[in-house]
Amino acid sequence: MNPTGIVRVGDTVRRPAGPWTPAVHALLTHLHGAGFRAAPRPLGIDDQGREVLTYVPGEVIWREGFALLDPVARLIRVARLIREFHDAVADFVPPPDAHWQVVIPAEGDEIIAHHDLAPWNLVAEGGEGSWAFIDWDTAAPGSRLWDLAYAAHGFVPLSADPSLRRPDTEVAGRLRAFVDAYGMEDEGERRELAGMLGRRCRAMYDFLREQSRRGRQPWTDIWERGDGEIWRNDAEYVEGAQILGWIGVL
Repeated sequence: MNPTGIVRVGDTVRRPAGPWTPAVHALLTHLHGAGFRAAPRPLGIDDQGREVLTYVPGEVIWREGFALLDPVARLIRVARLIREFHDAVADFVPPPDAHWQVVIPAEGDEIIAHHDLAPWNLVAEGGEGSWAFIDWDTAAPGSRLWDLAYAAHGFVPLSADPSLRRPDTEVAGRLRAFVDAYGMEDEGERRELAGMLGRRCRAMYDFLREQSRRGRQPWTDIWERGDGEIWRNDAEYVEGAQILGWIGVL
């Protein structure tokens, strides 16, 4: 068993359940009913009280598999997958007693957002095989733009890390392609997204700093290994970039 208590059993994954599990399972059931297959399917609770999900085969994109996001056509595939999720979840009605695990309060609450659409939660069967998002336990009320801002940061990526950073011209092209592929045509929404990109990074930095101050795990360990500094540097990079131009707003 790994430190998080997540194990594979045959074609299933077993993981610790929480108060949010019934609502998350209702969400995943709705998504599959709406035709969205890029997520595990819930199979209930086992005799040890763990949630049971279908196993998603493939390779997690982060970090060794990050090359699977090249060429830009594969980045476009991610954006379209996110749009399919957002469209499928639009008419989801949560159970009346739904309890969500809210890690960082979102800007907006129009949908039940994933809140962690990132390379470490995308499983891919090679470049052209099936792709799916995993780790839905922090799904909670949010907005399309809040979800998309976080995803753009991770998948484009919008990173100051020398090992991930690309030339500005390349980043600009990838960000524009990502937003275009999502289908965001409204200029006002693009402006709103552009302003949100830096705030979303700041929200992660502020969250990790506060959790570390309170000594809460696993966030304290994550802060101490330097992730807070990474999010702060990424926020400064985004805030100093010509994001409006990159995102296609003149």
